[in-house]
Amino acid sequence: MLRDADVLSLLLQRRPGYSLARDFYTDPGLFEVDMARIWYRDWLMTAVSAELPKTGNYVTRQIGAYSVIVVRGADGVARAFHNSCRHRGSRICSAAKGTNPKLVCPYHQWTYELDGRLLWARDMGPDFDASQHGLKPVHCEETGGLILICLAETPPDIRPFAEAAAAYAGPHGLSECKVAHQSTIVERGNWKLVMENNRECYHCAGSHPSLCRTFPEDPKVFGTNPADQAPVLRNHIAKCEEAGMPSRFLAAPDAQWRFIRIPFLGTACSYTMDGKPAVSRRVGRVPFDDAGSCLAYHYPSSWNHFLSDQGLVFRMSPISATETEVTTTWLVHRDAVEGVDYDLDRLTEVWTHTNDEDRAIVEENQRGVASPAYEPGPYSPQHEAGVIQFVDWYARTLQERLTGRAMMAAE
Repeated sequence: MLRDADVLSLLLQRRPGYSLARDFYTDPGLFEVDMARIWYRDWLMTAVSAELPKTGNYVTRQIGAYSVIVVRGADGVARAFHNSCRHRGSRICSAAKGTNPKLVCPYHQWTYELDGRLLWARDMGPDFDASQHGLKPVHCEETGGLILICLAETPPDIRPFAEAAAAYAGPHGLSECKVAHQSTIVERGNWKLVMENNRECYHCAGSHPSLCRTFPEDPKVFGTNPADQAPVLRNHIAKCEEAGMPSRFLAAPDAQWRFIRIPFLGTACSYTMDGKPAVSRRVGRVPFDDAGSCLAYHYPSSWNHFLSDQGLVFRMSPISATETEVTTTWLVHRDAVEGVDYDLDRLTEVWTHTNDEDRAIVEENQRGVASPAYEPGPYSPQHEAGVIQFVDWYARTLQERLTGRAMMAAE
């Protein structure tokens, strides 16, 4: 198993513009370095506001070694806590989601308020100070209908992303939507292979017949390079911005997150087999059906599509060096009625197909890179610029954190 020094050595040997060395996708030790240096230190997309519409609604998340509760308080604030009782450490919530007026440990019934304060612990003696035994908090931010958490003691500055998410996702009213459907699959592949596959459409024509009915596979149209945009993309951006929807390419200086609003193919308005809206009620304040798709990603955990009729939120979580959980959430207007305003199969079929196809692609990719004969190959500058950008972000971020350069710069 590789350690920090081994990983740093591999990073220093990396050839830019080429895929990563085999160990980055297969080695359990390198996976633990990824978790410690990336996943336990960055903001992670963990839920949508619509999953916690009422007081006491909660979801649980497993992020590597950490179990986390995200819960809606009586004051309407979403908060996150380590899912470990301050008595003897039992998990407090074992279900993936639920609703409770209080958080009660099932072992000895220690009872916590939804804001994490310990309310009741039986027979702990006269010197016991309940105020010192509240749940340990996890940093949590809610913006544009998205909920992010960060396990780091001192998290990175979330404000630039929060402001961008509020502006770009805001017109879609995600916090006023409801969850129409949610699916979770496990892809037997490294998390970086999952993200790399998402960041290009080089494979789309040969792998995604349903998606390619509406999604433009031309990188000049789906906006990976802001300096090289097709006229149809520039015109679409101008049209949407004139209607009050921020649409032009906006990215973090280090490229960790990005927003852009792109058109669908031809007259298509949604990810459906016929291109027509999947839901008759538009979300938020989107003024027309053909608003395209606002594409947003935030490394390392999420990519998203915000449309006129729905929101699509994709969240991934690494399980092991060769397994990744991927959850897709379909959001619709909270007053939309299934069977009246939308048909669930029609709403979900394109991305159900696409997710299954991507799972097969990633798993074959994982089997291939596991071979001792594998060696890094070159990316296509035209079609895989997004992959190059992701791999560069990953390698740069990991190298900085392994050498301490980012910490020194912050000081």
